[in-house]
Amino acid sequence: MAWAEKLKLKKGLVRALTEAGFDGPTDIQQKTLSRIIGGQDVIAIGPHGCGKTTTYITGILNRFTYAADGITRVLVLVPDAESVDAVLEQFDQLNTNKSIRLVGLHAAGSTEVQMDDMAEGADIVVATPDRARAIYLKLGLNLNTVDLLVVDDADLIVKQGLQLPVNELAQSIQKGQHLVFTEVMHDKLERMISPFMRQPATIEVEEMREQAFETIDQLLYHVPNFGTKVNLLRLFMQDEDLFTKTVVFVNTRQTAEKLYKTLQTRNNSSVSLFSSWFYDYTGFDSVEAFLADDNARTLLVVNEDVGELPLQDVPFLLHFELPQDAETYLTRVKKGNEAEETEIMALTFVTDLELNGVRKIEQAIGSKIQVAELPEDLIIEKERRKTPEDAEAGNAKPDENERGAAFHEKKAKNAKTYNYSSGEKAKMTKKKKYG
Repeated sequence: MAWAEKLKLKKGLVRALTEAGFDGPTDIQQKTLSRIIGGQDVIAIGPHGCGKTTTYITGILNRFTYAADGITRVLVLVPDAESVDAVLEQFDQLNTNKSIRLVGLHAAGSTEVQMDDMAEGADIVVATPDRARAIYLKLGLNLNTVDLLVVDDADLIVKQGLQLPVNELAQSIQKGQHLVFTEVMHDKLERMISPFMRQPATIEVEEMREQAFETIDQLLYHVPNFGTKVNLLRLFMQDEDLFTKTVVFVNTRQTAEKLYKTLQTRNNSSVSLFSSWFYDYTGFDSVEAFLADDNARTLLVVNEDVGELPLQDVPFLLHFELPQDAETYLTRVKKGNEAEETEIMALTFVTDLELNGVRKIEQAIGSKIQVAELPEDLIIEKERRKTPEDAEAGNAKPDENERGAAFHEKKAKNAKTYNYSSGEKAKMTKKKKYG
């Protein structure tokens, strides 16, 4: 068997994997399982569907070479109740040691019932960080016996603002092995796991399928927060010679209003709203009307309010925020079959918390989006760090504190030309102008 040939797994577990349809280890399993079995801390980075969950479940079940005793040895943290149920289901599918008792902890269930479940004994606990912390504080979860902590979908846990309970739980475990599984790695995630990871091996796999379709030119701008996005947009829109016509996509009307007021102040009446919901705001009911107006340079479009738009004559499509549905983005960047007079470029602004969405888009396209350098004179807004008091008060909303930050710092250089990326500004200036 492929599993037995490549990895030292129990025969019963190999049989269960094969019967479940896993004929052999995936790339991430080949690279990580031997390290996990050897007791090393591991950070595993890979796309959805590459086998991350099966990896740690296999590693956990391989540890139990004896009859389980109901003492909690393993704590698995996942983002939400649905993930708890999914992980427990896969444990049941692969577990051949029926003495192992698994318990799930999440906010969708009664705390009292879950406390009773823990009191009856639990060898493996699968939980959301907030509920695990609550049960721990009620003395229902004994972390002194835990010798393996798994943080699954760590990027989504950070996106939900659950860093504090993860850190408290991790640091309450006296000693043991730590495994982190994620689709992307970024600064916020690194800050969460660095206090408890001990000389981890970082394993990253890229399973990019064959390119599905041709896209228009794309550039990705990775910025630290919402405020810096606003500064970058404002900086770009000041270049009237280059950005003659730009459609800017956002996710909410509140964001559209904020950007409208910001750009209106700096660019007079060149900014407008698609299907304006305020009579005193400049608006257009069609992209064609926007293109025909010589005074209009920027059109703000709320993703939730529109379907497919005729964008083939717009030089710049700027995603200030990624749409909730990745298919919406893919439709906009897919290159048409017909010959187009206008060269179109898609610019996308993302923070750490949106990188997960970028990876899903790249998987769907079958190619990476080019990352552009930030302009040298871009003002970088500072983030206000969340305190434990904020988290306790329930203020753990992603990126909320980034909006309107009061402090900022400027890059050392103050060049008057934009460093879009090597050669990109020259390419941009070739776009057909409508202003």
